[in-house]
Amino acid sequence: MIRRIDHIGIAVKSLDAAVEMYERALGLRCLRREEVPEQQARMAFFDAGGTHIELLEPTGDDGPIARFLERHGEGIHHLAFETDDIEAQLERARAAGCRLVHERPVAGAGGKRIAFLHPRSTCGVLTELCSIRPHRDR
Repeated sequence: MIRRIDHIGIAVKSLDAAVEMYERALGLRCLRREEVPEQQARMAFFDAGGTHIELLEPTGDDGPIARFLERHGEGIHHLAFETDDIEAQLERARAAGCRLVHERPVAGAGGKRIAFLHPRSTCGVLTELCSIRPHRDR
């Protein structure tokens, strides 16, 4: 059900400064920027050989990216896997004993549906599942 690594999320204090660094120092090109109010974050996306790098800047002081930056500073925030059936993948993770951050998928960047698995359940790595497929019929 996991198809590939979709992206690596990196929390940054300044999206503009981070985009400039990725473009100038690494020679990558920013593909697009987006804001997802539900996630309280602005994002910039880069392609690195088929895997995207997602830079995340908080839009407020109390969202998940702001809390991460306060506790850990800038750095890798999460690893995201694309799945062809996010609901089934969440059930599989739950059955395996994973703690779910999201019981059901929520809106993410690029029109994707996303859900996170708690890092205490996934070897210390916040893990995102993402899918572009619509909800299955219930």
